[in-house]
Amino acid sequence: MGRLWLLRLVIAFGFAQAAVSMARPAVSYRALSLGADERAIGVIAGVYALLPLFAAVPLGRRTDHGRCTPLLYAGVALIAGGCALSGLAGSLPAMAAWSGVMGLGHLCFVIGAQSIVARRSAPAEQDRNFGHFTIGASLGQLAGPVAAGALIGDDMARTSALALVVSAAVAAVSLTSMWRIELRPEGVGHKRDAAAAKVPVHRILRTRGVPAGIFISLAVLSATDILTAYLPVVGEHRGIAPTVVGLLLSLRAAATIACRLVMTPMIRRLGRTALLTVTCLLGGALCAGIALPVPLWALALMLAALGFCLGVGQPLSMTTVVQAAPAGARSTALALRLTGNRLGQVAAPASAGLVAGLAGAAAPFVMLGVLLVVSGGTAVRTGRSGRGHAVTGGPDGAGGGAPGGAPDGAAGGASREAGGDGPAVAGADGTRGGAPAGAAQGPDAAESPGRHSRGVR
Repeated sequence: MGRLWLLRLVIAFGFAQAAVSMARPAVSYRALSLGADERAIGVIAGVYALLPLFAAVPLGRRTDHGRCTPLLYAGVALIAGGCALSGLAGSLPAMAAWSGVMGLGHLCFVIGAQSIVARRSAPAEQDRNFGHFTIGASLGQLAGPVAAGALIGDDMARTSALALVVSAAVAAVSLTSMWRIELRPEGVGHKRDAAAAKVPVHRILRTRGVPAGIFISLAVLSATDILTAYLPVVGEHRGIAPTVVGLLLSLRAAATIACRLVMTPMIRRLGRTALLTVTCLLGGALCAGIALPVPLWALALMLAALGFCLGVGQPLSMTTVVQAAPAGARSTALALRLTGNRLGQVAAPASAGLVAGLAGAAAPFVMLGVLLVVSGGTAVRTGRSGRGHAVTGGPDGAGGGAPGGAPDGAAGGASREAGGDGPAVAGADGTRGGAPAGAAQGPDAAESPGRHSRGVR
């Protein structure tokens, strides 16, 4: 079947993300029509991440020794329900509550989908496959705001409610693509991974490379999230129509897609650490620049460049965390990464709302610029854990093979679909040991700390 499973997962993720990306600005506009100010917008955006903040690790534990597909279906149901009920809500507290349901659904879908990618990708394919997987998110982020901007008109209360109901229908479309994307679990692997999933959370967090990957992901996602929530507010202050705001957000998403399509050659040329560092630093400068009263054409150029820079952080932070995490606890490590994301999505909007109330609607972008610059410094440290190719010959090397078992990527290796003990290889997507053509092979191509991942500080 090749990588058809990945294509189907990307399509499903694209529709789910489109629903969320359509709903987020629609929620902001509907809240404005109900009398919300900048601080209230920040609170509603923060509640979106509040439930996932507490649910991520338990869901990751479950996924480490169970199937991932049920999380995908639950996620779609919660996203659709949260979107529809947000459109029907008539008060700000109700909107905040249903926004939280939407966020929980998005978390369920992402944990399940990322775990499938980690299990079905050979180590040397993880940068590429995670990059292609996140194209689904970018496609959704491109189409969603355009659709929201096209639906939201002068009667903001009615049209924003319509946009939210339509976004629920868009989420339901993703169900048509979620078939045969997960392999059947094997009994032996299931028992092994159930025991391995007991790795303590503090040990995972102390594993070299995991904290850096979590912080980089937090910074990049916070920038993307606040941009989606607050660009409509900036547009209102500067007289930019909702349709144009939707186009600007989609331009940012299109640039992110372009970045992920060329990520493998960029890693080969620059190396993972240099690429992460440069894009975080440049993204910080561009994000802060949005606060300046620049012409519309300059704002569009800045958002395009910012979108390209933000396209790097998410997929490479996934690879960093997966390759660094102890064997059998990779879904939990990915869940911890998502917990960091949601923590940022709670703290960043609250801080952004406070800053916006004190210094104006554009001030949160300066705050996010500082956060991205700090993450650029963190990215430098991810390269200090050692250099080497993602695949080594040892059973516990960078490939993440389970101790005492066949190394990941070995021909005929057992399927990992029962748990998070590594990517499935033979029989999953036709790949075998060794780096496939097109995988990043530069001197810094696999600079993530996978080959040191079993050591704990």
